Amino acid sequence: MKSRFAPLWPLDPAVDYLNHGSFGACPTAILDYQDALRRELEREPADFLWRGLSHRLREAREAVGAFVGADPDDLAFVRNATAGVNAVVRSLEWRPGDEIVTTDHAYAACRKTLEYATRRTGARVVVAAVPFPLSSESEIVDAVLGAVTPRTRLALLDHVSSPTALVYPISRLVEELSARGVDTLVDGAHALGMVPLALEGLGAAYWTGNAHKWLCAPKGAAILYVRRDRQEAIHPSSISHGFDPDAGRARFRAEFDWTGTEDPTPYLSLPECFRYLGSLLPGGWPEIMTANRCLALSACAVVGEAVGMSPSCPETMVGAMASIPLPRPAPGSPAETRDFEQLMNLFREQGAETWLSPRPDGGGLLVRVSAQLYNHEAQYARLAGLLREAFGVG
Repeated sequence: MKSRFAPLWPLDPAVDYLNHGSFGACPTAILDYQDALRRELEREPADFLWRGLSHRLREAREAVGAFVGADPDDLAFVRNATAGVNAVVRSLEWRPGDEIVTTDHAYAACRKTLEYATRRTGARVVVAAVPFPLSSESEIVDAVLGAVTPRTRLALLDHVSSPTALVYPISRLVEELSARGVDTLVDGAHALGMVPLALEGLGAAYWTGNAHKWLCAPKGAAILYVRRDRQEAIHPSSISHGFDPDAGRARFRAEFDWTGTEDPTPYLSLPECFRYLGSLLPGGWPEIMTANRCLALSACAVVGEAVGMSPSCPETMVGAMASIPLPRPAPGSPAETRDFEQLMNLFREQGAETWLSPRPDGGGLLVRVSAQLYNHEAQYARLAGLLREAFGVG
């Protein structure tokens, strides 16, 4: 039986779309709302962009601030979480010998941002090896803290890891690192709309997250939170009219609000995302997060049992995605001669869109399944059958 929410998304009904985590998916009603904004913009571009945009962005920031637990003045809009990471890493001044700690579960684009910055400055990236699978949150904490030295200036850490779908103990990590004099930049690409947030209480120096994933916003909407005592140093990657060194605290907002002519409608659609998605279940967003998490846990159990593999982490570390280690392919099986991208293409040809990747420990492949309101349990059972066939599980 299909989810009763599936018709609200314009997804291909012939495909079991189990990869919400990669690019999100936007409901038709939100796309219609954005289209109306675009038509308004194009009726009178100068009026929309010169005279009305600042007010509209302020209203959108206020809605975001209420959702993530942050002062709107400490928030900026960016196109995606990678842009947020770039803004922070490329704004800070690095010296030879400085160290940035990250983990081997970090998103590849963000890891490359660190490599770009350090190659130009003589700083160094230190990669903490996080066990996979793992049995407790402490294994992440121990790995990260074990990589910290007196030269460590920043830690780039996931809130929810992209390849392995682990909900990190981010509050504990931020606290432990702060006690050692290390700032944390949290890559919250998956966290916004997946897990409850209270950014001011978290205490991280920097936090960035995508709205197009679990908030189901239009593509090109993300946020960057910068703690007030760190805002003076942070600039967008594109410097434009908002740059004014004498503007005080308003400079941070002004620089990010205008980085050049672009389509602001993804940002301006966020209040409607909060309202519309939040109206789909009686308990609003907390119930959505709980429902998606329960479905992800069910998917993990179904797929894991089908391929004969244990979960990759305790249930407390699962959000709206789950990763399951896959067995070694049986001799002569389709997976024996295909890499993970070829296997994803094979499954797509059979009507299942999912995500496979190499395990960070080099021990084979994993499959990451996503759960959103438009999904239902039978889709994961079908994926489990495809995996059994591909890997030759008897």
